[in-house]
Amino acid sequence: MNTFFRLLGGLFLMMVTQVAAGASSPDVIYYNATVLTMNDEQPTAEAVAVKEGKISAVGKSTDLLPSAGKGTKKVDLGGRTLLPGFVDSHGHAWMIGLQALTANLLPPPDGTGKDIDSLVQLLQDWAKAKPEAIEEIGWIVGFGYDNSQLAEQRHPTRQDLDRVSKNIPILIIHQSGHLGVANTKALEIAGITAATKNPEGGVFQREADGKTPNGVAEEYAFFQLVTAFGKSLNKAVNDLFAVEGAKMLASYGYTTGQEGRATSASLASLQRVADAGDFKIDVVAYPDILEIDAIRPSRDYTNRFRVGGAKLTIDGSPQGKTAWLTKPYYVPPPGRDKDYAGYPAITEQQRWTPSKRRTPTIGKFLCMRMVTPPWTC
Repeated sequence: MNTFFRLLGGLFLMMVTQVAAGASSPDVIYYNATVLTMNDEQPTAEAVAVKEGKISAVGKSTDLLPSAGKGTKKVDLGGRTLLPGFVDSHGHAWMIGLQALTANLLPPPDGTGKDIDSLVQLLQDWAKAKPEAIEEIGWIVGFGYDNSQLAEQRHPTRQDLDRVSKNIPILIIHQSGHLGVANTKALEIAGITAATKNPEGGVFQREADGKTPNGVAEEYAFFQLVTAFGKSLNKAVNDLFAVEGAKMLASYGYTTGQEGRATSASLASLQRVADAGDFKIDVVAYPDILEIDAIRPSRDYTNRFRVGGAKLTIDGSPQGKTAWLTKPYYVPPPGRDKDYAGYPAITEQQRWTPSKRRTPTIGKFLCMRMVTPPWTC
């Protein structure tokens, strides 16, 4: 095993087989388990002792149990497997919070969104069960539909969502997070009409007349809908998304979560939650470098939060067929010709440095925007 994983294993476990003589009793002992240590020199164990939130010993159950004191909690895992906490390599903690609190539109086996009628029913059921949420934010929201897994093999349209409500704006978010669908009311609130042009790096899908938006929005067009929805959210709701996202990550065994594209609003929310001491896991954020001018990364967590770097979105989602490919898609999306290969999400102007000089890599562009004053590039 390479040095990195040896270090990782070392962080997870201390290389001991029993609590040191004279040490105080552990707070918790997990025993009767298969403990995967990620440590070649001690790959498995039966028990783990924890003191003040840190692992104090690992070894056999018969070695660790005698160290229990009167206040020690003993947890019999019944032969189950105990793993180190997971580190989220690319996720969106704030968006996960939104997912946790809105209608679950995921297809089977994670949800029941198997066809468009199912999505309509799920949204109706959520709206009926959560009148206080609609009262608070004024929208009906769902997350996780996937057109490729729907029986109809297409995106829902504004008319489909109008079956849920014509008076309340509705936004549903594709499983990839790169696309979404709005009902007629939401399009109206966002100011999207037949005269609205596609933004650079995004597409409003159209009806048969080639002009009227059908409700489906891709990439930067979708972000316009998200912005319209975001205007209805106060600080308390934004912060609730951050808290609930971290909770959901923790419930699946993550001890480090990530916000892989922080906007100014979500970054401020994550910082407020951290300042209040409300994160139970570590959260690292990567702000969108095209939206936030001054980004100050840190290797150190403060109140379980840090900015780890920056995010630059160059193209979209293979799943949503918005990723920018070198060859055309084998099956292009509806309305696209056989040469369709996706499109860039970064505009021509953004591909130039502020001095209008082209650079051979994106590195100098990142360097110039990373901090104020800029780093020496």
